[in-house]
Order: sequence, then C-alpha cells, then structure tokens
Amino acid sequence: MFFGRSMSVSVALIPVFGLILLGYFLKRAGFPGDTFWGQAEKLTYFLFFPAMLIYKLTNAERGGIEISKLFMVVVSFLLTMSFILILCQKIFRWNGPVFTSVYQGGIRFNSYVGLAAISELYGDAYVPSAAVAMSLMIPLINLLCILIFAVWGGKNIKGIGGILKAIVTNPLIIACLVGITFNMLGVSFHPVIEGIISPLSVLALPMGLMAVGAGLNLKALRSTSLPFFVSSGIKLIVFPLVSLFLLRLMGADEVTTVVVILLSTLPTASSAYILARQLGGDAHLMAGIISGQTLLAIITIPLMVVYLL
Repeated sequence: MFFGRSMSVSVALIPVFGLILLGYFLKRAGFPGDTFWGQAEKLTYFLFFPAMLIYKLTNAERGGIEISKLFMVVVSFLLTMSFILILCQKIFRWNGPVFTSVYQGGIRFNSYVGLAAISELYGDAYVPSAAVAMSLMIPLINLLCILIFAVWGGKNIKGIGGILKAIVTNPLIIACLVGITFNMLGVSFHPVIEGIISPLSVLALPMGLMAVGAGLNLKALRSTSLPFFVSSGIKLIVFPLVSLFLLRLMGADEVTTVVVILLSTLPTASSAYILARQLGGDAHLMAGIISGQTLLAIITIPLMVVYLL
C-alpha cells in the first residue's frame, strides 16, 4: 500500500523534475545560448511568476485557508527550525560562513518546485493557498537569514536598509498582496487583460523549473561534507516532521496542513547562493547544498508526502 502510493506520487511529480533535468541538459548543451538562462530566470521572477500569482489569487475560491492560524504555524516552525540549526552549530562548531550556508540550506525553500508540485498533486485549487503561505514565509525567512548573517557572516553587513527594501519590494510578495486584494474586492479581469495575463501565468512554472535545472552545479557536489548532509537532512526530513507536529498541535485545517507540509519538504532556494556571495557565506558549499538537495528531493518529496499526508 505504502509502496504503491509512493509510486503514484512519484509518477505525478515526474513532470516537475523532468523539466528541472531538461533545463540542466539544455544549459550544459549550450542551448539556446550562455546568457539565455540567467535572463530567463529574471524574466520568470519579475514577470511570469508574479502574473501567475495575481491571476490565481484573483480567481481563487474564497475562504480556503485560515491566515491567522497559518501565520502562527509559520512563525512557530521557522523559530523551531532556527533553534535546531543553531543547536547543530553549537555541536559541530563550524566557522561562520559555513554555518550561514547550512542555515540557508536548512530553512529556505524553492517556490517554483513548490507550486509545481502542489499543482501536480492536488490541482490548481490548492495553488492560491500555497501562494498565501509563501507570501508569509518569504519575508520572515529572509529576515531570519539576515540576522544569521549579522551574527555569523564573514563580513560586516552594510546597507541592511537596502536588503530590507529588497524584501518589501519582492515581486512575489507584491503579487500575492495584489491578488489577495483583487479577490477580496471581487475584481474580475477584462477579457483583454485576461487574454494577456493568463498565457503569461502559464509560462511561469515550466520556465521557472527549467531555470532551476540550468542553475544546478553538480561539480560543487564533489566536495560534499558533513555540513551538506546535516543541512540536507534537516531541510528534507526534519523540517516536514517538525511542521507536522506543530500543525497537529495547533489543530490546523486540511488545506493548511497539506500546503505547509508540501512547502516544508522542498529543497532550498537557488537565491540562497546570491545571498551567500553578497553577505559573506560559503558560496561554494551553498552551491553544493542547492544542487544536492534538488536532486535528493526527487526521492524525499514523494516519501514525505506519502508518509505525512
């Protein structure tokens, strides 16, 4: 029974990881060009993905997710995971830059993989709820990461105001706020506007997933070490278990439970590499964690979904 359900979940997720692998092989083949994938990721981040969030949230059925309870769950598991990761630092005593990469690897999540997995497994009905959860998690995670860099980073952080501004002006957060507002006001798109935003939203996940694959750096895995395994084990196994415990403790509804568990099973975000370079983390280790977790997630996400949901 368990094996059969695990196989069915794995089959459902084949398109998600298939697109990631397609992006990896296209990038390694040099197609369509060396500069394409960086620009494609930027276009997805600033246009396609926000268009999808606005479109899905505006047209979503109302009353699905309990935002106040979701916020409590999000804060609780992020603080709990931060405590676990800091406890690991006390045990293993890594140098500061290494720990910042372990921390980012243990707490961040990949939005593209998350929404694609939720869409494949549960359909579009759960995507708006996942978008709301992401709009709460993204700024909180970024704030926590900045605090970790401030204490353990390899350089003094300057211009924190600029970093906080980047969080507040995050296009994904803005898109969620716009979509939720439109939904609450009962806004409906004019056919011309819908004819533009709908196809843009369709491009978001396939382009985002291929961009994730194009960013994989398997060479960085050659020097994998204890920090990689600790960070990956915490993110892909411990994080979902902690989330489930807190969800049950707080009596969360089914939609919140499904969304939070799935988001907690995700590999870390590729944006963690940029923050590691900017704020004095171990960028090489971060590249290995991102790539390794993305590959490991092919196995761990189906297992966690079947076991926990």
